[in-house]
Amino acid sequence: MSTQDKIHQKIVANLPAIEKWFAQVSEDLFFPFYSSFDIRDSGDKIVPVDANIFPAGFNNICPTDQEADVELVDRYFKSHYPKCKNVILLTEEHTNNPYYWDNVATLQRLLTEAGLKVRLAIPRTLPEPLKLTSASGIEVTVFSAVREGDHVKADDLVADLIISNNDFSEAYQEWVNGLKTPINPPHELGWHQRRKDEFFRQYNELATKFCEIVGIDPWILGVYTEAFTEFDINDDASREQLASRVDEVLLKLKAEYIARGISSEPFLFIKNNSGTYGLGVTQVNNGDEVREWNYKARKKMKAAKGGRSIEQVIIQEGVATVVTSKGATAEPTIYMIGCQLAGGFLRTHEAKGPRESLNSPGAVYRRLCVSDLKVSVEGHPMENVYGWVAQLSFLAIAREAKNHQITCPSFQGKCGNN
Repeated sequence: MSTQDKIHQKIVANLPAIEKWFAQVSEDLFFPFYSSFDIRDSGDKIVPVDANIFPAGFNNICPTDQEADVELVDRYFKSHYPKCKNVILLTEEHTNNPYYWDNVATLQRLLTEAGLKVRLAIPRTLPEPLKLTSASGIEVTVFSAVREGDHVKADDLVADLIISNNDFSEAYQEWVNGLKTPINPPHELGWHQRRKDEFFRQYNELATKFCEIVGIDPWILGVYTEAFTEFDINDDASREQLASRVDEVLLKLKAEYIARGISSEPFLFIKNNSGTYGLGVTQVNNGDEVREWNYKARKKMKAAKGGRSIEQVIIQEGVATVVTSKGATAEPTIYMIGCQLAGGFLRTHEAKGPRESLNSPGAVYRRLCVSDLKVSVEGHPMENVYGWVAQLSFLAIAREAKNHQITCPSFQGKCGNN
């Protein structure tokens, strides 16, 4: 029996206890409008390796899930923003990725079909609205999100709420200062100040408790992650310190592997601690690879989105994937709307191996429908296990927000009401 099947059976057998615990730990937490999580399944462990609070890719999720998501959006707004009618969907500023605009068009459609008036906008002054065409040929119009006093207007619409699909890698502080219109997910959770190590610390704590309830080794759902805060790609001493720490972490992981009878060699990813879009990420197998980084490797770890420098990184346990789809290496991505599973897909890449990052050009997306769980939880171990990893992950995001006293004005309701 596979590890996935064992976890699935444990979850099904302990579901009442899990749901009771889940309700307790989610009490009084703020849950962003949406989120998504990249998951890796090595056959020995199943873990999230990335958490997105401003997710793109909604166009790639299962069509059946997309149909059901209209109801999830409607329920979220009725529960948390019952008076909201007008929404600005704040987008990224880049316009050269037509697939991103398929994502935006999908989100606009979901919000519109849920009964909301929607305008697309960016937090900049434009000489005229942008007319753009998505990869699938959908025409979208993007307006300026203009400050009018302490509120925001786009075209003829004054927003009751701003749903942000802009990850705030840039702070846009002048645009945000004094703004009374609520932004969900909040500006404070943007990459201008959020750190990945905080998310993984919260996730590992929750996963440990979850595993105690279902009766499995917490190592199976945990992913070792630590911050390296004195990162300077151009400084020899900093690179040497990082290389030494890489070797120490690999020794620690090797001992864990041996204790569990795992013969494969551990590896690591070094990632920008506040990065996105798969930038500032590199795989290493030993400290010498860090010591010997050439110009190309250093350039890869020098700049993040928007040309910002990388000042902190995380050292994270690498998790290979045994998941395949049509012969290609694959990893699942699961989406949430509020507290509810909203969809998913398998990201596949024919040119990448099981130990490599698949979030790169050439990725293809295959079907994975979480709505199948409504038909039969027992009959869908993959969706059930990956779904619970995602739910633990969004609990971690909510705890991140609480620890930093981040919430969203006008937010009402609890997780269980979504």
